[in-house]
Amino acid sequence: MDKTVLITGSNKGIGLATARELGSRGNNVILAARSQQRVHDAADALSREGINADPVELDVTDSTSVSAAVHHVTDTYGKLDVLINNAGIAMSDGSGNTSELTRDTMHRVFETNVYGVLTVTNAFLPLLHKSPGGQIINVSSEAGSLNVAGREDTPLADIQAGAYGTSKAALNMLTIAYAKELRSTPISVNAVSPGFTATDLNGRRGIRTVEEGSQAIVDLAVMENDVPNGTFRCDGRIDFLGDTVTVPW
Repeated sequence: MDKTVLITGSNKGIGLATARELGSRGNNVILAARSQQRVHDAADALSREGINADPVELDVTDSTSVSAAVHHVTDTYGKLDVLINNAGIAMSDGSGNTSELTRDTMHRVFETNVYGVLTVTNAFLPLLHKSPGGQIINVSSEAGSLNVAGREDTPLADIQAGAYGTSKAALNMLTIAYAKELRSTPISVNAVSPGFTATDLNGRRGIRTVEEGSQAIVDLAVMENDVPNGTFRCDGRIDFLGDTVTVPW
């Protein structure tokens, strides 16, 4: 079944790679990003590849912008099959130590990575309820896993969570909360980690391409039957959120 998919933060990086792959499979892809020019440029690029890409200006931190996007999707499609909360930022202060982290930086990161997901998800829920099998996919990270953060045998052993990891831990719990609320409905809610992917967010230090990073997101988005709920997914493995996850790099 061709699906209508909205992806936040999809003018570049993992979001754009996800849109390209889903669009190449015949799905209706709605590119959503806060820069009107950049999201239109990205949609034009995909259109030249024969992909049906619909650009929508959407700032996850602005409720007015979110409402306008909801109205557009309502008027154009009448429903939403998959919401991919991909937009995210990473910031730090000083040398990156937790003791140097400021309230302002923490707030700015949470505003996008957590509050933004809450705002967008709640706004689009009525449209997801109109889908025969709606999906909410939150793009998370092992950096937000309490188990991984506390282990000494992973590449994250000496890395402080900071604002980014703390926000992803909150996002994981938010995912569980939505999954519990919606488990008696056709809507599933899951978190997905793309792994350490080279994007602007990490100064392109990642060891994966955006195509590799988007694969787990795509695999979940195209599922038709037996879609999991309340899980953390990475590299084709599905682990219940809160359990130890296997770090894929």
